[in-house]
Amino acid sequence: MHGMRLADVASRAVPVPIAPMPIRPLSVLTALLHVYIALRLVPALAMLTPAWPLALVALAVSAFTIPLPFISRRSERNASLKDALKWTGLISMGWFSSMFVLTLARDAGLLLTWLASALAGLQVSWNAVLPWSAMAVLVVATLASFVGFLNARRTAAVKRVEVPIQGLPAALEGFTIAQLSDIHVGPTIRSDYIQRIVDAVNRLGADAIAITGDLVDGTVAELREHIAPLAGLRARHGTFVVTGNHEYYAGAHAWIDELRRLGLKVLLNEHVVLQTRNVRGAQNDEELFESQLVLAGVTDFTAGHFDPAHESDPHLALHDAPPLVHTRVLLAHQPRSAPLAARAGYQLQLSGHTHGGQFFPWNLFVPMQQPFTAGLHRLHDMWIYVSRGTGYWGPPKRFGAPSEITLVTLVPARS
Repeated sequence: MHGMRLADVASRAVPVPIAPMPIRPLSVLTALLHVYIALRLVPALAMLTPAWPLALVALAVSAFTIPLPFISRRSERNASLKDALKWTGLISMGWFSSMFVLTLARDAGLLLTWLASALAGLQVSWNAVLPWSAMAVLVVATLASFVGFLNARRTAAVKRVEVPIQGLPAALEGFTIAQLSDIHVGPTIRSDYIQRIVDAVNRLGADAIAITGDLVDGTVAELREHIAPLAGLRARHGTFVVTGNHEYYAGAHAWIDELRRLGLKVLLNEHVVLQTRNVRGAQNDEELFESQLVLAGVTDFTAGHFDPAHESDPHLALHDAPPLVHTRVLLAHQPRSAPLAARAGYQLQLSGHTHGGQFFPWNLFVPMQQPFTAGLHRLHDMWIYVSRGTGYWGPPKRFGAPSEITLVTLVPARS
């Protein structure tokens, strides 16, 4: 089929080189933001406690270590030390993020308090407000980072979602798809973390497993052994994968080959037809088609920027699909694929990418880029489910956006 021919072309395409991350400007920027936090909080903390130098030390460690996870060094010497520094840098990134946001919020609150006192003639005890508000920023940011770390490192809980499909054939009632998304195997997510996910998914006994992109944050050479447990995923119809934007950062073509070597089915703007029941004795075509489901997958929404042969196309993914099979499910990494998918005639799209914001306040910014942040939504005649992700990106921190292994069950819509 045409989608398969695209996959053949893509496997031979030359990847577009990715420019290295501009570490130095980012390091300077984060260092300056740490200076801002120190200037706003440390003098106030010095009014309250003799332990204020600890805050200064923590900010210095954070500023120094945050760039380290993004500096690529291939040498195996001192690997344990490098891993420890990466862990420290990523934990610092999560803590710094909360410190920065809360410091901004504190300054806004102090400004409003000053305006209110000036306009209304109120007396404000600044000697109490300044140090205790600074302490509050430090304590809240640290507690949120600690709780967020525990949330991120636990095995994702199973979230069960029923999706009502109009005209769902009886043969497909109760069909289940276990969705994994945005695992981000990399500096802090390794094989033991993946094995726990695999064990949890296999206990579900799903009919099919879908991995909706952003599986890795590194090259095949770096992460092959850590991704290997995914070969142990078990479902009646197998495991299906679509690419996310991070696969293209890490070398999508090599990863597609590696995932296929593990026995996973990578869908590149193509589909498979799943025969959900034994219909050897089917009396007619209608009985045959009603027991089938079209499961399609598209490349990442931005894939065409990396390789024109990978331009995401929900319509192309249905090329030569049986027209009498009306139950059609699309795997698409980004929710932004939904408008085209709805027009192409899918009943359900499974996506990820957003992480549900991962931790406050970034969940507030997701709607600026994506039409949906998390959960089940309706777009015209199509449902879209957006996973909060099964792992995490960057800081090992989840606060207010828990990770999930999603078990999607198709049920008939009530008339």
